[in-house]
Amino acid sequence: MNILILGSGGREHSLAWAVMQNPKCDRLIVAPGNAGIAQIAECASLDIENGGAVVNFAEANAIDFVIVGPEAPLAAGVADRLREAGVLVFGPSAEAARLEASKSFTKEVCDASGASTAAYARFTKAAPAKAYIQEQGAPIVVKADGLAAGKGVIVAMDEQTALDAIDDMFGGAFGGAGAEVVIEEFMDGEEASLFVLCDGENILSIGTAQDHKRVGEGDTGLNTGGMGAYSPAPVLSAEIEARAMDEIIRPTMAEMKRRGAPFQGVLYAGLMIKDGQPRLVEYNVRFGDPECQVLMMRLGAQAMDLMHAAAEGRLDETRVNWADDHAMTVVMAANGYPGDYEKGSVIKGLDNLPEDSSNMVFHAGTKAVEGQIQAVGGRVLNVTARGATLQEARDRVYEMVDGVDWPEGFYRRDIGWRAL
Repeated sequence: MNILILGSGGREHSLAWAVMQNPKCDRLIVAPGNAGIAQIAECASLDIENGGAVVNFAEANAIDFVIVGPEAPLAAGVADRLREAGVLVFGPSAEAARLEASKSFTKEVCDASGASTAAYARFTKAAPAKAYIQEQGAPIVVKADGLAAGKGVIVAMDEQTALDAIDDMFGGAFGGAGAEVVIEEFMDGEEASLFVLCDGENILSIGTAQDHKRVGEGDTGLNTGGMGAYSPAPVLSAEIEARAMDEIIRPTMAEMKRRGAPFQGVLYAGLMIKDGQPRLVEYNVRFGDPECQVLMMRLGAQAMDLMHAAAEGRLDETRVNWADDHAMTVVMAANGYPGDYEKGSVIKGLDNLPEDSSNMVFHAGTKAVEGQIQAVGGRVLNVTARGATLQEARDRVYEMVDGVDWPEGFYRRDIGWRAL
């Protein structure tokens, strides 16, 4: 098969890495890709949010299967355009992608399906939103309704922080994403992620993970797109996972089908777990980043077969073959992230690190310039390893991190601390 992956981050590098291990892959193109992806696959310049351009590219390159990595092309309807053109694609329609693209839409679906989630209210003006915050008190959660690259959620532990968040959102800090705001009850507990594949009819769980969203050690400081992750998530026991499937995922999927927007792709449920009870924090309609890296490390070549089965509506014939192992990824980010950071610093030492089925450095914000790897993003590398235990995976991953020569970068040294 000729396969096209859309995206340029660590998620897409790990997807490409898994797909390349599958003997059914004859040719792999990633658009636009990055410096790490270019070492294992072809990269192509393409506007991945332009459905017509993606269709033309797929037809010109005899692409058999397209995997959409990020959320923005899904929200823009790229999967719809591919389906209309008869190109097999892994990823939901624009209507189904609203489960991530609109927080208020997700709340409506949860209300209609009875899926357990936080109490909420939605606002299009600052004054009533602030009055609601003052009435409810803190802690409280303020969310930009639309896509904000994982940064449009403020967990406010005091009232003033929540009020400031309202000013930021309605003031345009998150662009159009903040034109509507959802304010939620603060949910206490431990957060974890459950990943399921859906083919519009059938649902298959493909793993659990926990990530670290805060920039600082001990889960302190500003929210980021994720500073590291590990899989499986110990807090998501088989019993709690079964409850999440029965009480949250299946009712949601049934409601989406009832609305005429059956979901096909990967659904990533962020769950808050307390006293054995899971509640939905949010849905994402693509693999998490950096959770995808640990899932792909554990799934390997079968990941492509699973995604292909979901795209073709064959999940009822499919099962996941899990190794009894653990994986961890540590994000190396540019100094200053998630605020302002410099671009163009050179990363050395990568050639000396192992690259095999148990150890990989997945590139995110990198670019190759005159034979050197340069940092061009906030989150730049995902150093990833497997082990028989989480401690073994952790030991391996930090040994690799120590081999990276990049003074302009930083990372957290405590990834996995909750589980360990």
